[in-house]
Amino acid sequence: MKFLLPTLLALPLLAPAQQQPALPLSQRLADTFIAQHPDSIVIGSRKTARWDYEQGLMLRALERVWERTADKKYFTYVQHDVDSFVQPDGSIRTYKPEEYQLDNIATGRALLLLGQVSVPGNEKYRKTAALLRKQLAEQPRTKEGGFWHKKTYPNQMWLDGLFMAAPFYAEYSALTGDQAGLDDVARQFALVEKHLVDPKTGLLRHGYDESRQQKWADPATGQSPNAWDRALGWYAMALVDVLDYLPDGNPHRAELVADLRRLAPVLARYQDAKTGLWYLVMGRESEKGNYPEASGSAMFAYALAKAARLGYVDKKYAQVARKGYEGIVSTFVKPDASGALALGGTVSVGGLGGTPYRDGSLAYYLSEPLRVNDLKGLGPLILAGIEQDIAAEQVAGPPKTVGLDYYYNHELRPNAFTGRPEQWHYTWDDRTHGGFWLWGNQLRELGARTVALPAAPTAASLKPLSAYIIVDPDTKKETPAPHYVEPAATQALADWVRAGGTLVLLANDTANCETRHFNELAARFGVQFTGQSVNMVQGSQFEQGRVDLAGGAAVFPQAHTAYIKELAVLSVQSPATPLVVNGGHNIMAVAQVGRGRVFLLGDPWLYNEYTDGRKIPAEFQNFQAGKDLGQWMLK
Repeated sequence: MKFLLPTLLALPLLAPAQQQPALPLSQRLADTFIAQHPDSIVIGSRKTARWDYEQGLMLRALERVWERTADKKYFTYVQHDVDSFVQPDGSIRTYKPEEYQLDNIATGRALLLLGQVSVPGNEKYRKTAALLRKQLAEQPRTKEGGFWHKKTYPNQMWLDGLFMAAPFYAEYSALTGDQAGLDDVARQFALVEKHLVDPKTGLLRHGYDESRQQKWADPATGQSPNAWDRALGWYAMALVDVLDYLPDGNPHRAELVADLRRLAPVLARYQDAKTGLWYLVMGRESEKGNYPEASGSAMFAYALAKAARLGYVDKKYAQVARKGYEGIVSTFVKPDASGALALGGTVSVGGLGGTPYRDGSLAYYLSEPLRVNDLKGLGPLILAGIEQDIAAEQVAGPPKTVGLDYYYNHELRPNAFTGRPEQWHYTWDDRTHGGFWLWGNQLRELGARTVALPAAPTAASLKPLSAYIIVDPDTKKETPAPHYVEPAATQALADWVRAGGTLVLLANDTANCETRHFNELAARFGVQFTGQSVNMVQGSQFEQGRVDLAGGAAVFPQAHTAYIKELAVLSVQSPATPLVVNGGHNIMAVAQVGRGRVFLLGDPWLYNEYTDGRKIPAEFQNFQAGKDLGQWMLK
C-alpha cells in the first residue's frame, strides 16, 4: 500500500490530457458507498434501515461531495434517503422522540439542506426539522444545562453528543435568528471543556457523569477513565462545523476558536510520528494491544485541515492533517475482493455503561471488534479527502475579500423558516434557485472571504476588497424604490479598478435589469449592455442556451461549454475587448484599466439553478465556469 498511496493521491493531477482525469479519492469512496447502499443505508448487522446518526454522517459527506462536484446523483441520493423516512405530515419513520437520544438529531442537517434548496414541497423538511428542534427544547439536562446523551443515560454528557446535536442546533438557530439557541450551543461546548478536559494531557475523556453514580465515573471529577479517539474526533468535528454558523460578530465565536486552538496542539502531540495516525485509546499508545484506528484518525484529519484552512488554527496544522490523511490511505484503504475501494481499521462501537456494562477501561475499548467500510470511518474520510481536494485548488497568495452588491440588487421575500422579510436573489446566503450560495462557496474554498455590501460603493467600502460583483440592478418592477448607479459610485468604482481592483458586472436582458444607469458605469470600461437578447430558450430545449467558451480560455481554462439564457448582447470598444463571441454576438468582455480588470456579461448565469447540476444537462459546465471565473478574480 505504501506504493499505492502516491498513485491514489496523485491520479487526479497526473492523468494524461487526452483522458478524463481520475476522480478524487473522496468521490470514488462516495461512489463506492452508493453502489453498496443503492436503496437504503443499513447499518452494520441490522436487517432494515432506520433513522440513525451514521446515516446522518454519510448524508453530510455526500452533501459535501455534491457541493464540490455539482453532480446531482449525490443530492438525489440524500433526498431519496430522507424521503424514505420523512412522512408528509413531518413525522419520521422509526424515530421515537420520547427516547431523547442526541444521536437522532444528526440526520437533521440533511433536513436543513432540503428545507433551504428549491425542491417541490420542501416545507415538509422544515416541519420535520422543527420536530428535532422540539426534542432539543425538551431534552433532559444536567443541573448546569448540559444535554444528557440520552434519556437512558441520566446526568451524563458524552463527547459524541456534541457532533450529534450541535451542528444541527447551530444551523437551525442561525436560520431562525435564534440567538438564545446559539447561546445554548456554546454552553454545551463550555461544559465539555469544563468537565472533560484532562489537565495533565489536554485530552478529553469520553464521558462525564454529573451525579458520579456510574461505576466508570471518577468520584472526584465525574470523568470516565480514558480518552477514546473517536469521541475526541466527534468533538473536533463538531467544533469546526458549528463555527460555520457563528458569524464574526457572535460573542461565542472567539470561545469556540479558543477551544480549537487549545485542542490542535494536543492532537498534534499524540499523532504517531511514523504513520501519521492516532491510537484508539489516546495517552496510552505504548500499552499492549493498543492500535492506530481509522475513524478517529479521519476525524482529526478533517477537523485540523478545515480549522487550518479557515484560519481558526495555525496553518502548520494543515500538515498534521495531511500526514494523518496520507497515513489513513496508505494503511487502511485498499481494494476488496470485488476490486472496490474498502476502508478497514474502524472500531465498531464505543460506549459507557449499559448492559453488558462498559466500564471505559482500556481493556473494554480494545474488546470492541473492527469493521470494514464502517460508516463512522468512511464518512469522515470522505470529509477529510474533500479538505485535501480544496487545499490543492486554493489560489496562492494572501487571503482576498470578494464583495457582492446588496444595494442595487435588493429584493425582499418572507424567510421560509420565520416569515420575516429577508433579502434574496443573487445573495451569498440564498440556497434557492436564484441565490449565489454555491458560487460563494466555491470562492470561499478557493481561499477568499465573501462579504455583502449593503450600501452604494465608496472609496472606503471598496478599499478592503480585491473583487466586487454587481448583479442585475433592480427595476421598479422588482423593487418599489430601486437604487440606481449614480455618478459618485461610478467614479469610486473606476478609481478602485484603476488602482488594482477586479470588477465583475453581470446584467440581464433589458426587460429584467435597470440598464440605463448600469450602462453609465459599464461605459467607463468600453462596454454597453444592448437591448438585443439572444439564447431565447423555449421550455427545456437547453441546447438553445449553449455558449461556447473556447475563445475565453484566458478566463475559462477548464470550462468549455456553458448554459446562458436570455442574455443581453454586449457592444464593445476600447479599453474592453471581446472575450467570448458566439454567432457574431459579443457574449462576454474583459477590460484592463490601470492595474485592475473588469469582466462583463449580460446575464447573472452563475446562480444555483444553473450551477448545482440538478437542472441543466451535465454537458453544460456552469459549475466549472464559476470556479474558473473565481480563480481569475483571485489571481
